[in-house]
Amino acid sequence: MDRKLTYKIILILAVLGIAVYFTFPLEKRINLGLDLKGGMHLLLKVDTSNLTGVAKEDATDRAVEVIRNRIDQFGVRETSIQKQGEDEIVVQLPGVTDRDRAIDIIGKTALLEFKLVSNDPEKIKQALAGTIPEGYELKYSEDNSEPLLLEKQAVLMGDSLTNANVHFSSSEFNEPVVGLQFNAEGAKKFAQVTAANVGRRLAIVLDGKVQSAPNIREAIPSGEAVITGRFSVEQAQDLSLILRVGALPAPMHVEEERTVGPLLGQDSINKGVKSAIIGGLLVFAFMAAYYLLAGLVSDVALLMNLLIILGGLGILPVLFPGVSATLTLPGIAGIALSLGMAVDANVLINERIREELLSGKNLRAAITNGYAKAFSAIFDSNLTTLIAAFLLFQFGTGPIRGFAVTLTIGLISSMFTAIVVTRVIFELLLKIGILKNSLPMLRLIKETKLDFVGKRKIFYAISIIVIGVGLFSYFKKGDKAYGIDFAGGQLQEYSFKTPPSLDKIRGILKEINLADASIQQFKDNPNAILIRTSEDKSKELTDKLRASFTGDDVQILRIERVGPIAGKHLKVKAVQAMIWSLIGILIYVAFRFKHFNFAIAGVIALIHDVLVALGFLSMTGRQIDLLSITAFLTIAGFSINDTIVIYDRVRENAKLYRKLGLKELINLSVNQTLGRTLLTSGVTLLVVISLFLYGGEILSNLAFALLVGFISGVYSTVFIASPLVLAWTRKEQR
Repeated sequence: MDRKLTYKIILILAVLGIAVYFTFPLEKRINLGLDLKGGMHLLLKVDTSNLTGVAKEDATDRAVEVIRNRIDQFGVRETSIQKQGEDEIVVQLPGVTDRDRAIDIIGKTALLEFKLVSNDPEKIKQALAGTIPEGYELKYSEDNSEPLLLEKQAVLMGDSLTNANVHFSSSEFNEPVVGLQFNAEGAKKFAQVTAANVGRRLAIVLDGKVQSAPNIREAIPSGEAVITGRFSVEQAQDLSLILRVGALPAPMHVEEERTVGPLLGQDSINKGVKSAIIGGLLVFAFMAAYYLLAGLVSDVALLMNLLIILGGLGILPVLFPGVSATLTLPGIAGIALSLGMAVDANVLINERIREELLSGKNLRAAITNGYAKAFSAIFDSNLTTLIAAFLLFQFGTGPIRGFAVTLTIGLISSMFTAIVVTRVIFELLLKIGILKNSLPMLRLIKETKLDFVGKRKIFYAISIIVIGVGLFSYFKKGDKAYGIDFAGGQLQEYSFKTPPSLDKIRGILKEINLADASIQQFKDNPNAILIRTSEDKSKELTDKLRASFTGDDVQILRIERVGPIAGKHLKVKAVQAMIWSLIGILIYVAFRFKHFNFAIAGVIALIHDVLVALGFLSMTGRQIDLLSITAFLTIAGFSINDTIVIYDRVRENAKLYRKLGLKELINLSVNQTLGRTLLTSGVTLLVVISLFLYGGEILSNLAFALLVGFISGVYSTVFIASPLVLAWTRKEQR
């Protein structure tokens, strides 16, 4: 065995060993995203409008620390708390589904104030009549709504606290109370206030609400106080936790929330795995059946490709400390595209080897030439998509970034397995004598001689009509075309034991003033109901549903809420990611093929496919959300990959057939690569169809858009991109 081949085998075994090490055990190496295993994702906005100077500058940093301390004491593992921009904080809580309690603990400002209560009946009467005396404020107690006239100036603040713990009162009811302990300075001040105001009431105010207002019977020199109220044990524990950790430097509100229940998370995993296995088996079976031994070699490469992707996700935290390997639904889309690209590379190589054999070359020369001629197309298409993935990561938000990371690992892996691994396997098979003089393969699609360019105006018209109808539907719908990711609002999904009555649910929504809410029942799972509302009344709605459908075991599958500002931000970031990716592709293709007409035609074909998918989503009543954007990006990558393969053949044929005009060159190249285009798209569609049929409701939009976009990609590559190159080339250059 020659030294070069030995080194290649050692390299492959080393990569395989590293991939296996960082893949298994799978559950320890790779974290599942919240959309797969359940939990909460919160985007919090810190309101610094009332702060100035240094307090305003570091308010978000201080808020991050307070939230981290609260969550640590709350007992949630594997949390992620990150500052985003100047005044936003992203919090991820795996496994947490008690949303009300979590939001209360994280978002409560915890501004604790002690204020004296006026016992002047005239002043109280005056305040109740609407004229509040100067220096006072009218509040109502939390437990019994008793009107209390408080002095505006607090006599003591919560920053003097050293501890807060839950106790049980010595009364006959044994109710939980929160005991407070002050530092030395606070204890001294508390003793002075209580000594000077015996007989008066001292209100304990938390975030502007009076928790309790006990009478001061005597001076309290111990530096201890008690907050009483009608607390449950859990409420008292949460309140003591918040007070113990300290107040937030400024109020916060939830801009975006995504809560996925464990039932839906497990369902997503089950359906995602099932659809991936079915799609994968179909791909492996087709490659083996169509390309025979060469197909089995491709299957080995595809298996290794998948292993390297998983190993790449596992090794990320080692290479980039602080970066977690998280697999999400958009990440699965990235894996699907990279496997599609891997199939494409293997099909390209096999078809090139076939061409060389048909031209009369011996097997060893056919394999060598096949790889050499396929390399430029594989390199260009993968590098173009890598550029797009890099720009998506730079300008995209969380889900789009996850897609970009997985896609990048997959693209690098697919190039390695297609160009290096399969080549080494072929060389070994030649060396040990399994391969001798032939490499049989089936051939369903023979080379055609169709005039694709001559019919271009017909196809231009078809495309304009399809895109026009789709865009008309999209613009007519306005904000209704968007899911809550971009339009804002709230979404709640519930599961029932038996299919519930929609009329009964509408009646419940009317009772709680949500008559404008929309209800969706799924055909494949009528026990699940999706409710979209304009405001957050999920607790009230959940309680009403459980009371009305007793015995139906009503479960929350997911809750998603996006504020209008966050929705606008997500939309802007998504559009930016798309635009910069297109610019990157345009520049690279223009540079690589030395003509802007090639680049512009390719990008227009790419935009064509995205617009066709967008139009079909709108016309079929499907809403555009972040997963749809992921689908559009996947379509863009697949479309430009297809187009570059034809461009590469045009470049090659231009050197071989110098007397042919550009029209003849394009027609020849499209006809020569048509079989590869149909095969690659057909094989990748097997995975997409599997996702669509078996991937469940959450992946339905993504799979549908991919299905439409990939079919459109084949059409645009043949009938749009290639003819456009001719249309924009000056007559003398043709």
